Amino acid sequence: MADRINFWEEKSLDELSDQEWESLCDGCGRCCLQKLEDEDSGDIRYTKVACELLDGKTCRCVDYLHRFQRVSDCLSVRPLTAQKISWLPKSCAYRRLAEGRTLGPWHPLISGDPDTVRQAGISVAGYSVPESEVPLAEYHQHVINWVDT
Repeated sequence: MADRINFWEEKSLDELSDQEWESLCDGCGRCCLQKLEDEDSGDIRYTKVACELLDGKTCRCVDYLHRFQRVSDCLSVRPLTAQKISWLPKSCAYRRLAEGRTLGPWHPLISGDPDTVRQAGISVAGYSVPESEVPLAEYHQHVINWVDT
């Protein structure tokens, strides 16, 4: 855990240590879902199709240290840019803080319990489908609408 419980309120995202940055991830797994972008409107739609490295039960990457070598379109969110923010769910701690909002009550740094992410319906645990089971042409059939917070 980071040095201070409220480090996210006292530092900008750019000032965070690696440990603090990593602790902001609530483990929801939403960023690891395949997304579709409307060419006309630019709207991002989430599918329930998950990256091949996402463990659908734990919502953790099974090879986090080597994810960029193994998955060509894995997106590093650090440094966080406006374009990257648009691809993150509205519930994401990185996006929330970048937009001047605070962490949600389900966030483990607030609740003290990593399971509150699942309890709040933020987690993709049990909802995702491995991308190996869905042809790219069928991703649109797996679009989901999250209640975003």
